[in-house]
Amino acid sequence: MKVDGFESRFAEVNGTRLHYVSGGSGEPLVLLPGWPRTWYQFHKVMPALAEHFNVIAVDLRGMGESDKPQGGYDKKNLARDIYELLRHLGHTSAYIAGEDIGSQVAYSFAANHPDATRKLALWETGHPTELFNELRMLPQEGQPAPWWFALNMLDGLPEKLLEGRFRHIVDWLIDYQATTPEAFSEEVREHYAAAYGTPDAIRGGNGYYKAFPQDIKDVKDYPPVAMPVLALGGIYYQMVLAQMEGRALDIRYVELEGAGHYLAEERPDEIVRELVKFFA
Repeated sequence: MKVDGFESRFAEVNGTRLHYVSGGSGEPLVLLPGWPRTWYQFHKVMPALAEHFNVIAVDLRGMGESDKPQGGYDKKNLARDIYELLRHLGHTSAYIAGEDIGSQVAYSFAANHPDATRKLALWETGHPTELFNELRMLPQEGQPAPWWFALNMLDGLPEKLLEGRFRHIVDWLIDYQATTPEAFSEEVREHYAAAYGTPDAIRGGNGYYKAFPQDIKDVKDYPPVAMPVLALGGIYYQMVLAQMEGRALDIRYVELEGAGHYLAEERPDEIVRELVKFFA
């Protein structure tokens, strides 16, 4: 998959090989994607953002064309990957933005590398906290039932169940969490299904979830971040509020009413508008 004006590259950082796509000019803006997607989830916003920034969209370790090592999926280490990537590219600081799992890495980046974080934007939902331990797997009226959290934390079984069949997960999650599922073309759905269709890729994606207990421990030691923060939400806006409570000293919340979970793909114009306004 390609986006006009952007080049695909690789870098050896923090003991692993990361794939990233970059384009545009100006101050660096790092985009961190979520599961089960890749850097391509930002394809609708990257051209417009590149008019203002040097956009760097990254496949996290375990994702897309990046390496899929056995370990290192706690958000502090994933943030270290991104920090070393920035240094590799010659940047001492950047604007950091992330969605879903990417929002968790983005917050960890800001908490662990504050001098390298100019401003932080995250959406849907934020760094794992004790709230994750309170989520119910059985459906409750008016509340999400993220059964995939538990599935992804199992050893071995997801690979056996999902190898070559990951399209079912992609379609189900889009239908469940998107308010505009038509925003995802057949080509995009197939791209995500192929990206997670092998045992290594399934295991890599599972790694983000298996690290939640460590992430919850880590965040307890983080003081509130001091740089300006933008926190956006769609379907999980209330969870964004709960996840970010007490986590930042200077934070602005924006709810995209009626939006689903996948804001960069469902509401690209609004994401561009909010990011450009915030990072300018």
